[in-house]
Amino acid sequence: MLTRTLVLAAALCAVPFTSVLAQPAMTVDPDRLTETVRTLASDVFEGRAPGTRGEERTLGYLIARFEALGLEPAGTDGGWLQKVPLLHTRLGTPERLGFASPKGAIDPVLAQDIYLSTIRPDDAARIADAPVVFVGYGVKAPERGWDDFKGADLKGKVAVFLINDPDFAAKPGEPAAGKFGDRTMTYYGRWTYKFEEAARQGAVAALIVHNAAGVGYGWNVVISPGGENYDIVRPAEQLTSLKLQGWLSAEMSARLFAAAGLDLAKLEVAARAPGFRPVELKGVTLGADIPVTPEVVDSHNVLARISGTTRPDEIVMYGAHWDAYGAGKPDAEGRIYRAGANDDALGIAGMFEIARAMKAGPAPQRSVVFGAWTAEERGLLGSEYYAANPLFPMNKTVANLGLDILQTAGAANDVVLVGRGQNTLEDDMARVAATQGRTVTPESLPERGLFYRADHFSFAKRGVPVMLLMGIAGAANLKQGGAAAGQAWIDAYTGQCYHQACDAWGPDWNLDGAVQDIELIGVIGAELANSSRWPQWKAGSEFKAIRDKAGVPRQ
Repeated sequence: MLTRTLVLAAALCAVPFTSVLAQPAMTVDPDRLTETVRTLASDVFEGRAPGTRGEERTLGYLIARFEALGLEPAGTDGGWLQKVPLLHTRLGTPERLGFASPKGAIDPVLAQDIYLSTIRPDDAARIADAPVVFVGYGVKAPERGWDDFKGADLKGKVAVFLINDPDFAAKPGEPAAGKFGDRTMTYYGRWTYKFEEAARQGAVAALIVHNAAGVGYGWNVVISPGGENYDIVRPAEQLTSLKLQGWLSAEMSARLFAAAGLDLAKLEVAARAPGFRPVELKGVTLGADIPVTPEVVDSHNVLARISGTTRPDEIVMYGAHWDAYGAGKPDAEGRIYRAGANDDALGIAGMFEIARAMKAGPAPQRSVVFGAWTAEERGLLGSEYYAANPLFPMNKTVANLGLDILQTAGAANDVVLVGRGQNTLEDDMARVAATQGRTVTPESLPERGLFYRADHFSFAKRGVPVMLLMGIAGAANLKQGGAAAGQAWIDAYTGQCYHQACDAWGPDWNLDGAVQDIELIGVIGAELANSSRWPQWKAGSEFKAIRDKAGVPRQ
């Protein structure tokens, strides 16, 4: 059995914490990781989709594991669960779907030219010849002196967006250059923001032009939900105005703009200037009549706790998501379950290992809570529901530490930091990594906005300092093969198996690097659980003011 040990005392000795308890070694066992992953990613759990039989089996398994580790339930009313009511929708075969244009009808093929879904609880998505308007990057950011809408009336219209930020493709000297962190994506670049802003502007539909470099994944990932979508159940007055939301392929986008006599490539350049104004695709309208099957399903977060001895009301939280994509069309090998062995059964396995190591030693001073979130793949919904309805106060939550996709290509000389410059947990990462003989490498693909794409973000929005370990954030400098081998692993995983049935455990997995990362974040959490220290947001972080307002101690 290949087992690595990181002695916590080595990490603690250099830190002037108010008080520290002796802790056992933070030892993570790759064999136990493998056993958990192979179980959760097996066909028994049917791809772990929320609201299915697969969820029922997953919940039972998670609760049994936490019980076996000796943890306490930390859910609602003294139980293990927090109910998360979800709206689940599925589009049927369109009765009508097409664009009218000055050059004739354009009938896109679903999943080939266009991808659509809805988060409204309607039995049909009907759009009657709505005008199409190009809104550039669709950013409304007064603090950055940027407004792509300029007061344009989008009510009843279809908004078409570019993905990422206005400065994503900007060249030096262009007006947008550096306005949004250069290659580092801000929340304005996320597709979730664009749909939210389209709804705020009153649009009836929103479509994003697909650009693999800008979004960070290919068309195969865009279409992987198969017309399904989820949202938290909302009252009628909070429902989105968007009857349909989705993506246009690059080829269909160019064709649509050309039909209106417009050059999309030139408009992309124009959209990189603050003076850009929305451009109507004259004569182009969208008509749709698509049946929708809406249902409300009760999904669940699973929460477990190790109670603190002296400050039990102060919470150090770990999180990973239990859900995956359920059943889909058979792949080339006939597999139908998109079970997310790495995304995120491996994160759950890592969380179990941290809980096991902590429970084996003296009880921590602060409470440590482990959250297994639902519906991450549907828009961070389980963690968002918890953060909006917390079972432990946000101003008493010291930090949220997330595990979501770990590299499986072997031991590394470094650890990849997601969200550089956000908070002081990155300083802890550097210090603890040094005890492992590793350095910290900032994410190599900040334009993909991974800081905004995992469950920790639900906590960051409420001011809780966060750390995320995510293997696809940048090429690890592997001990065997260096950064080139690390990049090859990312390219293979994201290009072939991300959100696909082939995200499955394989005998070629080498978990030495995952063990390093799990031990690292385990040590950081154990340190916080045995100190009076509060991590802080750094100057310039958009979340600092939220935490400052909450009035948590500054130590």
